[in-house]
Amino acid sequence: MTVEVATLATAALVLLVLLLLLGGVAKFATAGTDAAPGGLSRLGPGVLVPERWRKPAMIFCAMVEVVLAAGLLFTRHPVPRWATIAFFSVATYVLWELRRRRPDVGCGCFGEASGSPVGLRSIGRAVALAGMAVFVTLVPVSGADLLSGFSSGLVIALGAGLALIAFLSPETEEAISRVRYRAPCEQRPAPAPKALSRLRSSVEWRSHQNLLVSGEPSDTWRELCWRFFVYPGRSTAGTEADVVFAVYLSGRRAAVRVAVVDAEGSGRTLRESIGVSAAR
Repeated sequence: MTVEVATLATAALVLLVLLLLLGGVAKFATAGTDAAPGGLSRLGPGVLVPERWRKPAMIFCAMVEVVLAAGLLFTRHPVPRWATIAFFSVATYVLWELRRRRPDVGCGCFGEASGSPVGLRSIGRAVALAGMAVFVTLVPVSGADLLSGFSSGLVIALGAGLALIAFLSPETEEAISRVRYRAPCEQRPAPAPKALSRLRSSVEWRSHQNLLVSGEPSDTWRELCWRFFVYPGRSTAGTEADVVFAVYLSGRRAAVRVAVVDAEGSGRTLRESIGVSAAR
């Protein structure tokens, strides 16, 4: 085995492990989210199985990718290498069939990030990875070779391989577009639990917590960039009141406002209240 061949095989091994791990983690994340009804049916693996099996199928595929990555990285055994060839060969066939029969769905290679229709670039990436798997099988290297044979040649080979994968990945363009375009605050998704966590870590929460008669909000809603939480409580005078918190939904240290309002519906804001504003 010449040094050059070993270097190329090591670079191919790193790329295979990286892509397998990224694909596995992304699929786990997609399967673990509360996607919209039918969301998994727009991704490659979901098209091939009945609806009730779509989530288990994606989890199984993710587990296979993680196991293959571990086998390639930590051993030189031929089983994970031949299994990787089979995996990417089957993936190539599935992608070709999806493009021919279901041109409206994404490959799901990296979970929800791969939602665009399957094209020749996605198929070419699967072919390239299958070729790398064949090369790594013929030249059996492992993670130990990465540590012992690290060199400038390896860095160059890795760079060239990453450039090829990036060129063949439509997800790259999608990621760049998402970075360039940032939706206005009022249009961005903002889960209520995240705003509630920010509220309970704020000074305003701690300074008014003694007024609350319940630790759970009686009402919550969103208005533009603010999330409101209403808690039943009492004023410092002992009368019933609603303690209204408002959490701004943007920024690392999002602003929190609080008002203590007469619960009888008179609309009178009590003396100890802090005004709630729709502007920071």
